[in-house]
Amino acid sequence: MSAFVTLDRVSAVTPDGRTLFDNLSLAFGPERIGVVGRNGTGKTTLLRLLAGEAAAAAGTVTHSGRVGVLRQSLPLGPGDTVAQALGVAEGLARLDRIEQGRASDADFEAADWLLPSRLEAALAEAGLGSIGLDREAATLSGGERTRVALAALLVDAPDLILLDEPTNNLDVQARADVTRLLEGWRRGAVVVSHDRELLRRVDRVLELSSLGARLYGGGWDHYAERRVEERDAAERGLDAAERELRRVERESQTAREKKARRDSAGRRDAARGGAPKILLGARKANAENSAGREHRLAERLRDQAAEGLMAARERVEQVRLLGFDLPSTGLPAGRAVLSFDRAGWSNGDRLVLAPQTFGLSGPERVAVSGPNGAGKTTLLRLASGALGPTEGRVLRPVPAALLDQHGDALTPGLTLVDNFRRLNPGGTDNQARAALARFLFRADAGLRTPETLSGGERLRAALACALGGDQPPQLLMLDEPTNHLDLDSVQAVERALAAYDGALLVVSHDPDFLAAIGVQREIALARG
Repeated sequence: MSAFVTLDRVSAVTPDGRTLFDNLSLAFGPERIGVVGRNGTGKTTLLRLLAGEAAAAAGTVTHSGRVGVLRQSLPLGPGDTVAQALGVAEGLARLDRIEQGRASDADFEAADWLLPSRLEAALAEAGLGSIGLDREAATLSGGERTRVALAALLVDAPDLILLDEPTNNLDVQARADVTRLLEGWRRGAVVVSHDRELLRRVDRVLELSSLGARLYGGGWDHYAERRVEERDAAERGLDAAERELRRVERESQTAREKKARRDSAGRRDAARGGAPKILLGARKANAENSAGREHRLAERLRDQAAEGLMAARERVEQVRLLGFDLPSTGLPAGRAVLSFDRAGWSNGDRLVLAPQTFGLSGPERVAVSGPNGAGKTTLLRLASGALGPTEGRVLRPVPAALLDQHGDALTPGLTLVDNFRRLNPGGTDNQARAALARFLFRADAGLRTPETLSGGERLRAALACALGGDQPPQLLMLDEPTNHLDLDSVQAVERALAAYDGALLVVSHDPDFLAAIGVQREIALARG
């Protein structure tokens, strides 16, 4: 299989000198590869190396094919048209000049004669067959912009496409468009994503970790199965390493005790006399030499066993699932937690959320769905009390908390301990540290500020501050909580929310996430 981009013993470091990966050798050819790994392992850096947008700290990156990038946002200038957003304006203008007999020799040399047919096919495949090429790109909806970006890739037809979290912030239909593009792509593709539905469409999964890079055949489900097997194997390896160290230490202790008994016997013999001094001296020298060899051997065996244990612990730490528990809320079954009575919201003359009537009771789990612009976030803000309805009413008779994908409940510049105390008046530093420790922020981690945290850490910190007080909220509202999390963090949040005994009202376009947390019904919104 010929490679479009080859990495030969490549290393990458962060601006502050931290090594992301080292001595990485990989070839990217006509196959679809999904890239996974915890935040900070270098996934986006790898894409930038493949795109030629970054230089390796060591090693070489060789390009033998054209590389295209699916941008999360279109690079638009004022007044740009759809044709310019697609990157075809100049090529179409050149063909138009040729057709009108106004072309130069340079136009004929540079003409892309197949551009119109490629463009027509790409627009049709992206669901934009009726779009006007002279339309201002600024008037495109979010979903239309995604489709234009997809069509631009199809028109350009590079050998290798790069996608960095391509389904973040997209509604269900736009996510399906990206998934369909990847599924039908027959050249090379490298996709960094925590979207498990998208990762099911890849041919192989590349995992980046502190231990290096590892390729797994098959898509997400096969990778997940292998990870479970590796986790079990790592735990068994750790048990074996601990037993080996204990065995070596027991044998070393037994050897020291035997030597102590021999030394004691030798001293008693010397004290009784009867043996020539030269013989006693030879015995002592032999004993000392033998003891030295035994000591060095014992030290070497202990060092080897300790190194094996350290390696086993590192491997377990690498594959061990992140985990934290949410405190009990004591919410009784059947207790009303939220009621919308024809509640809606308008911004002046513009209707943002049409009137809604529904209720939640007990530890119910409800998803809010709909296309971008349908008012999902507005509904959550009304439910939380952050926004008042412009018509109808909202009743919320229990403590509640709203958390978004950015962790906006946390104040930048304040430590996590101070954020906890701000959100829980009357709480002490000890209570703050205990709550944060429950969410894996131990010791001095509580002195970090929100802007220094990764996406997964910000969500954990927001959960700690919202749920760690004396009265944990019995209704938890989440707005796209997994958008900026790596897969390990997503699954940790899933396990915690699955065990949460309060009610959940969730906006998420991730069907795997909704299934994992036990969503029971759906409130579907339509764009007004």
